[in-house]
Amino acid sequence: MTKQEKEQLGNALWEVANVLRGGMPADEFRNYMLPMLFYRYISAQYESAARMELGSDLPADESLLAWYKDNEEDVPDFEDMMLKSKHYIIKPKYLWSTIHEMARTQDANMLTELSESFRHIEEESFKGAFKGLFSEINLTSQNLGKDYTSRNTLMCRIVVKLEEKLAEYDSKGDILGDAYEILIAKFAAESGKKAGEFYTPQPVSTILSRIVTLDCQDPKTGHKREMSSVLDFACGSGSLLLNVSNQMRLHGGKIGKIYGQEKTNTTFNLARMNMLLHGLHDSEFEIFHGDTLTNDWPLLKDSNPVKPVTFDAVVANPPFSLKWEPDDDASNDPRFNSYGVAPKSAADFAFLLHGFHYLSDNGTMAIILPHGVLFRGGAEAAIRQKLIHDDNIDCIIGLPSNLFYSTGIPVCIIVLKKCRKSDDVLFINAAEYFEKSKKQNELLPEHIDKIVETYRTRAEEDRYSRRVSLKEIRDNDYNLNITRYVSLAQEEPQIDLTANHALLADIDSKIKESTEKLNVFLKELGLESI
Repeated sequence: MTKQEKEQLGNALWEVANVLRGGMPADEFRNYMLPMLFYRYISAQYESAARMELGSDLPADESLLAWYKDNEEDVPDFEDMMLKSKHYIIKPKYLWSTIHEMARTQDANMLTELSESFRHIEEESFKGAFKGLFSEINLTSQNLGKDYTSRNTLMCRIVVKLEEKLAEYDSKGDILGDAYEILIAKFAAESGKKAGEFYTPQPVSTILSRIVTLDCQDPKTGHKREMSSVLDFACGSGSLLLNVSNQMRLHGGKIGKIYGQEKTNTTFNLARMNMLLHGLHDSEFEIFHGDTLTNDWPLLKDSNPVKPVTFDAVVANPPFSLKWEPDDDASNDPRFNSYGVAPKSAADFAFLLHGFHYLSDNGTMAIILPHGVLFRGGAEAAIRQKLIHDDNIDCIIGLPSNLFYSTGIPVCIIVLKKCRKSDDVLFINAAEYFEKSKKQNELLPEHIDKIVETYRTRAEEDRYSRRVSLKEIRDNDYNLNITRYVSLAQEEPQIDLTANHALLADIDSKIKESTEKLNVFLKELGLESI
């Protein structure tokens, strides 16, 4: 889809969302719109695949529901085939097309059947692998209406309008992945600070994704052809993970499996839906609902602490300066024991060390953090010193302020590796490279390209980028404040005092000469001299 078509689709879907809004905050009506979009997607995908599988046995004017009734004895074998090819099944009575027909005719039982369809998909379609997927949709909420009839009427209207808008774009190809991303961005804009829970702006996400998909040891050689796995331990809606996957695909590469972890239940469900909406099979990704800081994911926690599970790329946009409560044994945690434990007042380095612990020897990690991690003292200074001493920090990128919906503060990207060949740290100060829009500052493609190309080549440019030796960083007490190494200040022009004095003297002389001439005229007119 073109950028213009995406904007038109976004506006059309937002029109549907506005039917729901009423007194609901953005983060609440988001919980209805996005799952409905997902439900429509997997239903359409399944029905299309079913028709292809059945071929001439299912005429275009016959519904899958009718075929099921006429061919009961063939249904088990058919569903086995569908499970192998699509990895899920949806009984015809629970398909979007069935619910849409009920909504179109204002069937009084539509809401009940919609609720039953959600249950079927959660518990039966994926063999129970996606339980709780629709848990945030409350079809009995009084925000939808005071009684069942009014709620049913509203949801009928939503289903019909959603189908009407999406049908206009079906000919544009697989558009629902785009539609989902567009709506997530719009909900983030409406949600303000709450947007930080689930959304990384696409331009920022693209910078991280392009960096981690470059060759680890020599980024100049270009992109990796293969990546066994990628991890985002604070994955939100999963958009950053999908961006990494997209960057690999754009350059002819592939990822073995995508891994994500998310603490918030609503966002965890958004991430699972987002993966499926973008065409990933359930075997190609794993999203875990849990707390990264306590490390409660068995895949990670139960791995051999000496040789843990590792990932070829780690990306993250964790909550900034989150207060946390490390347990009494945190200093012995394999993630922290070589570096120290982040202070209770800010978990930034706890997140960083978690991701770094699970980074493979030939992997790249890129994490978004507030600038405070670059210069704060105490335990954070000790962690910073250890990372620099071990030559693990590859690059620090300063971004413009006001890029995020959740905060106006400027942030940085820290790139870390265990396979570095450079004996310096690249600092990029991109604080002045953005376009100002109505509410947020925005990174344009040329700004993104400049950052990534500078990282790839490690090029130096006045007031933009500089390679700084580890010795210089040590001499600065391991302070990584970007402006200390790449200042944006411009030198004031040198003033030639002798020349300026001569100019002023000449001006003064001319003033005196003009005054004398004027006084001659004033005298002739009989007026007092000045």
